[in-house]
Amino acid sequence: MEHVRVIFFFFACVLTLAPFHAFAQVDSYEFDPEFYCLDRGNFTANSTFAGNLNRLVSSLSSLKSKAYGFYNMSSGDSSGERAYAIGLCRREVKRDDCLSCIQTAARNLPKQCPLTKQAVSWYTHCMFRYSNRTIYGRKETFPNSSFIAGEEISANRDEFERLQRELLNRLKGIAAAGGPNRKYAQGNGSASAGYRRFYGTAQCTPDLSEQDCNDCLVYGFENIPRCCDAEIGLRWFCPSCNFRFETWRFYEFDADLEPDPPAIQPADSPTSSARNERIGKGKGGSKVIIAIVIPIVLVALFAICLCLVLKWKKNKSGDRVKVLGQSPLSGSIAEDEFSNTDSLLVHFETLKAATNNFSSENELGRGGFGLVYKGVFSHGQEIAVKRLSGTSGQGDIEFKNEIILLAKLQHRNLVRLLGFCIQGEERLLVYEFIKNASLDHFIFDIEKRQLLDWGVRYKMIGGVAKGLLYLHEDSRFRIIHRDLKASNILLDQEMNPKIADFGLAKLFDTGQTMTHRFTNRIAGTYGYMAPEYAMHGQFSVKTDVFSFGVLVIEIITGKRNNNGGSNKDEDAEDLLSWVWRSWREDTILSVIDPSLTTGSRNEILRCIHIGLLCVQESAAARPTMATVVLMLNSYSFTLPTPSRPAFVLESVMPSNVSSSTEGLQMSSNDVTVSELSPR
Repeated sequence: MEHVRVIFFFFACVLTLAPFHAFAQVDSYEFDPEFYCLDRGNFTANSTFAGNLNRLVSSLSSLKSKAYGFYNMSSGDSSGERAYAIGLCRREVKRDDCLSCIQTAARNLPKQCPLTKQAVSWYTHCMFRYSNRTIYGRKETFPNSSFIAGEEISANRDEFERLQRELLNRLKGIAAAGGPNRKYAQGNGSASAGYRRFYGTAQCTPDLSEQDCNDCLVYGFENIPRCCDAEIGLRWFCPSCNFRFETWRFYEFDADLEPDPPAIQPADSPTSSARNERIGKGKGGSKVIIAIVIPIVLVALFAICLCLVLKWKKNKSGDRVKVLGQSPLSGSIAEDEFSNTDSLLVHFETLKAATNNFSSENELGRGGFGLVYKGVFSHGQEIAVKRLSGTSGQGDIEFKNEIILLAKLQHRNLVRLLGFCIQGEERLLVYEFIKNASLDHFIFDIEKRQLLDWGVRYKMIGGVAKGLLYLHEDSRFRIIHRDLKASNILLDQEMNPKIADFGLAKLFDTGQTMTHRFTNRIAGTYGYMAPEYAMHGQFSVKTDVFSFGVLVIEIITGKRNNNGGSNKDEDAEDLLSWVWRSWREDTILSVIDPSLTTGSRNEILRCIHIGLLCVQESAAARPTMATVVLMLNSYSFTLPTPSRPAFVLESVMPSNVSSSTEGLQMSSNDVTVSELSPR
């Protein structure tokens, strides 16, 4: 019977997998929209250009989606300043989703760049730009932006970079030779020692000439050492072109994409014949490809099923590390979600070897959860291993929760989970190695915080805000962190912040409304807890907003909330009371960390203002993270006047002090915070 079951399992695999001709990871990578307001002249609200731009944006709502994902638009006549716009989507984006992305970008870009004549924005799936001059057919390489995977080349760097250039140069030539409807190429190249096969895409706006597309991509490749040096995965964008490079297949095969409608070109067009040759549609070409591919696919399917059978039998014999689906762990997240993370399993012996048997010399830090060790995998990749102690407050539910959440999330301001291990009583989490440890090691150290000028601190505030916005509104799920604090913000080599420790986070489906929830188990860190959560177990996205406000004030003052503002004696008032009193007395400059000798005082005061708005006693009075990001990025957004923060008693305030802040050179009024709809 055992052999019968194995044979049945084998043929079930074949029948299940046979319809699929390719296997690839799901490309779930997302990034926050990037907005660039170009300093090339402004316009007034009642100008001709303003009217033309408004009409252009409004007209997008009535457009029909196009097959090629490219939109060239203009509004106005020759008597006034016309508004010109271009939109472009990634190749695999469906036509309706493409138009929806461009419509969203078109609505938001003028808001992010008010009264600016030229601007560009990049979303995960599309690009949109507008200008007061003709942009069709013109190569533009400024501004540009890049996103990196966060994993660096650990070995054979010269060979890696040689093969990277080889693949990108090949794709560049194919994309540049594309026709007037699409200039795009995708493909894979040889692997180098220690790395998987390379995959890449290259794309230009199809209005460019072949030479301009080639030159644009060459410019981008030359920028790799400046933006993405030694990075295994990268994305690079400019207004006229973009490219991507990974060590896994992130794109769809042509057969799985919506086919392009036939381009209208002369019968003897060299471009047409060249294109047909590239995609295998020359006379008889499809038969040749089918004849080659089918045997390869069948062999691959046979190998995969054989591996699955052997893996199944190995699990039966108990040789393998216990998998998640077989563990006794239970929690608030469904078991089927947990079982999907099986690919992240790391053997305990592998982690012992990587950390030199958890040597004290490799210890990075310790907390109530246990110890964190630095490790190095055999292929050279550096890792951080969190080893939970049996007495830690983080139990099986929190352990499981963190795995499920971080396996789903990809954002440059969130720490990346590489794997986990369950071995007997051992519970270990494997993260990317973050060089500079956590924010609290810097901001609360009188010497180390001298290294944090205002530019660095402002970048930290903005990065944490973007990470929270992604969790609250832009990720696949809606997530409340519940334990945001300085020790849970890690800093990479460029001092970019990464939110960590998702053991207490709560996950909701996108369809669930983000109203207040209640819990009988209040867990977190006092000093960062919102009042409704600390006292009643009531939590929402506004719970994280409160913690963010405390963090902003700590970054600017260099003081812990639970240590008091003056930090001199036990009777000293707490940080929020001190900052609020200084705000009311118009002595707010006194709370700024003395080591912040440079930087815009108005910008620093604006951030204190935002921090006070985030720690309002009433959750309804606090802004959403979407509003916070807008406040940080747009000085045209007028900030409302904050009221008394939570946990601050009126008795600590002098009776003769009014709530006026007129002494500050800041814009404030009594309007309520504008709540933005999720993007």
